[in-house]
Amino acid sequence: MNKFKNLISKALIFNSLLTLGMTEATAGVANVGLATAPNQTVEANGVKFSYRSFGKKTGTPIVFLQHFTGTMDYWDPAVVDGLAKTHQVIVFNNTGMGHSTGKVADSIDQMTKDADAFIDALGYKQVDLLGFSMGGFIAQELAAAHPDKIRKVVLVGTSNKGGGDHLLKVLGEAFAQNNGDPRLYLFFTQTAQSQAAGKAFIARSSVRKDRDPEISKEDMNSHAKALITWANTPDSEFNLLKSIKQPVLVVQGSNDTMLDTANSIAMYQHLPNAQLVLYPDSAHGSLFQFHADFVSKVSNFLN
Repeated sequence: MNKFKNLISKALIFNSLLTLGMTEATAGVANVGLATAPNQTVEANGVKFSYRSFGKKTGTPIVFLQHFTGTMDYWDPAVVDGLAKTHQVIVFNNTGMGHSTGKVADSIDQMTKDADAFIDALGYKQVDLLGFSMGGFIAQELAAAHPDKIRKVVLVGTSNKGGGDHLLKVLGEAFAQNNGDPRLYLFFTQTAQSQAAGKAFIARSSVRKDRDPEISKEDMNSHAKALITWANTPDSEFNLLKSIKQPVLVVQGSNDTMLDTANSIAMYQHLPNAQLVLYPDSAHGSLFQFHADFVSKVSNFLN
């Protein structure tokens, strides 16, 4: 328990660092899209969800589902704005996160129900999903439960249910580094090329001025409980994956130590209708390291 409390404390320090902004150059980041789109709200089940929506207004919109402790401002503008050139993109804060009201859920099941209520409140009959890390857990549950509502799914840096038994250990190691942003340890490999890509990503994702509030210690505990419980809930027959009939694009780095790369390969093998993309010399955040190619591949898949 003390180790878990220390992990949470270090994670809060990490989130505090993000509010200060990074000093790396941010040249080339367009003054449109994620960094400048206005915050909007929509209400469902007594919760006011904060979100941003922009991009092409025709076709099926893409709803982005975020990682552990992350808000809308943790997305990479190169990814979100890149996809907005050909699709309508919707990023949002689930219940209790950022400026969204309500209590942060401590289970993936409740997070899934909240995300579903948000989508319904927007009035869309059908959407595509892009779920990253913990967001990929939610995306799988949504796709399985609502085959009529979810058209296609992109699962990035995530895992099958029950595939993250070492997750707490890896997070603890990352927050124990004490050498800057833990995302450089978790999302990228330790090669010079990958680390340079990581610093560029952090610079891009730090541009917005009116950022969402960071997660509290209590809410981080809820996130951690949801994340670890789902990742340790056995599904040895891969029943969840087998129930997802929609087309799925699985994207992963060659060396994800947080949610093993091998899990993504297993997902590809057990999903009925899946494609797999593996990026070289990359870890949990391969979509940020190879953002241009990722946007191209996702656009082609969704189209």
